[in-house]
Amino acid sequence: MLEYPFHTPTNSRVSVHEPIQPRFRTINGVCIRFAESEKNGTQNGDALLLSPWPESLYAFEPMWSRLAETTHLIAIDLPGFGRSERKDALMSPRAMGEFIIRGADAFGLAHPHVVGPDVGTAAVLFAAAAQPGRFLSLIVGSGGTAVPIQLGDSLRERVFAQDLEPYRRTGGRPLVQSAIKTLERYKLSDTAREDYLVSYEGDRYAESIRYVQSYPTELVVLRDILPQIQTPVQIIAGSRDRVVPPVNAEYLHERLPHSDLHLIDSGHFAWEDAADEYASLMTAWWAGGYKRLREATVGTSSGGT
Repeated sequence: MLEYPFHTPTNSRVSVHEPIQPRFRTINGVCIRFAESEKNGTQNGDALLLSPWPESLYAFEPMWSRLAETTHLIAIDLPGFGRSERKDALMSPRAMGEFIIRGADAFGLAHPHVVGPDVGTAAVLFAAAAQPGRFLSLIVGSGGTAVPIQLGDSLRERVFAQDLEPYRRTGGRPLVQSAIKTLERYKLSDTAREDYLVSYEGDRYAESIRYVQSYPTELVVLRDILPQIQTPVQIIAGSRDRVVPPVNAEYLHERLPHSDLHLIDSGHFAWEDAADEYASLMTAWWAGGYKRLREATVGTSSGGT
């Protein structure tokens, strides 16, 4: 696996002690962009962070320094998203779940926590089902999971689009600009904004839609395996999300054996618009919340109090 330096301007919104510094490496024949924190914060172990759509690993910028204080972070742009190379065979949650496992292997993460908001949600759950015990815990949410499909109009339109040509003609930049205009409170750094726009230039946005177009079949399969997932799962979603309504988060919470649900005051981009609360939930979870949840739910299911 090869690594390539990737130079990007230091962002003033991120601590100078822990900036996001993207690089590239090849995993299973796919060129993947990633960023890694220094290993001085490891009391909570390792965490693999998967970027949402249509953003990139810079989506974690407002939380990066805080999370890195106690946890060794590796953030990646999944294949076909952000600046990572697309491979058509990976553009579905089940296939992406297998890639997440290979990615954790490539970075030497034996039992990491995994964070997969948005398009990462279904993929992370498939990965946990495929290899029980592989991950310490999962943090998911803001991703389509419910069956029947329950999505906002704009995303539903993409899922069921018969032709991607209109998206190709429009190009990625205006489509991403429209999406990030829905941020309610958080002001993107210039670096993050430009990275989001460049990440989906040309037909990259149109081709990334293929992933969510697998939802009608993939989410039915996911529905049937959710009760089998024993990994502790924290579900975080915006209570006012119009792209992926919170019914998707509630759907997961009802079906996962060991889950904790937090609906926070935000729209879709909760990891940015409610970054402080999101980060607090993550750090408390990694510091022991996931263990306490597992103990409590196992005790309840066995008749304990």
